[in-house]
Amino acid sequence: MTSTEAPSSGARNAQPDHLGHVIFITAAAAMGGFLFGYDSSVINGATVAIQHKFDVSADTLGWIIASALLGCAVGAAIAGRIADRIGRIRCMQIAAFLFAISAIGSSLPFAAWDLTMWRVIGGLGIGMASVIGPAYIAEVAPPAYRGRLASFQQAAIVIGIAISQLVNWGILNMADGDQRGKLGGLEAWQWMLGVMVIPALLYGLLSFAIPESPRFLISVGRHEQAKKVLGEVEGTGIDADTRIAEIEAGMRSEHKSSFKDLLGGKFGFLPIIWIGIFLSVFQQLVGINVIFYYSNQLWQSIGKDPSSSFLYSFETSIVNIIGTVIAMVFVDRIGRKPLAIIGSTGMALALFTCAWAFSYRTGTGDNVSLPNAQGLTAIIAANAFVLFFALSWGVVVWVLLGEIFPNRLRAAALGVAASAQWLANFAITKTFPSMSEWSLTGSYIIYGAFAAISIPFVMKFVKETKGKSLEEMG
Repeated sequence: MTSTEAPSSGARNAQPDHLGHVIFITAAAAMGGFLFGYDSSVINGATVAIQHKFDVSADTLGWIIASALLGCAVGAAIAGRIADRIGRIRCMQIAAFLFAISAIGSSLPFAAWDLTMWRVIGGLGIGMASVIGPAYIAEVAPPAYRGRLASFQQAAIVIGIAISQLVNWGILNMADGDQRGKLGGLEAWQWMLGVMVIPALLYGLLSFAIPESPRFLISVGRHEQAKKVLGEVEGTGIDADTRIAEIEAGMRSEHKSSFKDLLGGKFGFLPIIWIGIFLSVFQQLVGINVIFYYSNQLWQSIGKDPSSSFLYSFETSIVNIIGTVIAMVFVDRIGRKPLAIIGSTGMALALFTCAWAFSYRTGTGDNVSLPNAQGLTAIIAANAFVLFFALSWGVVVWVLLGEIFPNRLRAAALGVAASAQWLANFAITKTFPSMSEWSLTGSYIIYGAFAAISIPFVMKFVKETKGKSLEEMG
């Protein structure tokens, strides 16, 4: 199939009859991202209480917080195969169920290992959702809107972060500012984790209200249903029969992807797989999730009281949303690659500024502080870092991972790239408590170095994908 055949049905310039319906479908699928964002930040409000409750070291706390990410890596690795076998919607429903039971279990732990186990189970669900969300959105979105619609995944993540911080703040206030304060027989931090069951159930319910991916329907021979879905998402102006034929032609030239199909390059994987892996890894190695998992602890470590630290964390989440909106506006206008380069440059400068400010930290234990000028600089630089991440790598990586892989490799390749992302996230999350005890300045210099290194990587290896159909790229 040549690149000139794909637009013959009118798909490349397709305009849905009801864009609002397409947006609803996309937003429902992106709820998996909301769960990730919610979990990332809700645990932030409970870290200090968990450490005191179970009397664990900083290293053990890192394991408890990061354990979910190991589950995420496994969930991401298996999601593609599950989705190819039973469908994208069923995969979403399994993910929602796993996250719901994790929320209940995490709120009622009797030991540190028990809490860790429930977080791993929740991670399985989040990992599955992290793969199936971008893949599903890429398959239902009209090419002209795909960048903006794919960015819903990151938008859902940042909204989840903000909502969880508001919920945490409300619960903390009801508990008189004490994470271990009693509310209805449970400690405040337990309520923070238990409330996660609500978005999990909402995700599951929304999955019943959206259609199956037309590409999956065609793969199992349900052509009439696929035509109906294509009419919903790409508009009645396309030639549905020709569109089905285009997708079928692409499928005939491919086979179900497996891990073995990804091998064959000079360094094990095919070059395009390595590009996806490095995109995923760089997104995490800049340390973005340190802000969302540990920001309360971070601000308290430089002398801010618990109530103020929650407000600083919420302020950061608002900056995150603003940056994501900027990315959604520009990702289909100026493209994925320019946004990534702009973001990397801004992140590197902000992280090195944070490192400079934290070098002025004085005191030990619970009695630490920064001079006023450096404290203000640290807060501004941290927000600048989040802004540049959100307007670039936060959105661009999710968009690119749904686009860059050939059709015949997409399911398996996306699983490997997403697993790499979760493993890198785990490494950063697990090591930060110990690294912060070693040196906050050193930690942020390392994160800034990764942001700087990502610039030449994007310039040399990442190709622009805006405006192309998946069949053209396959």
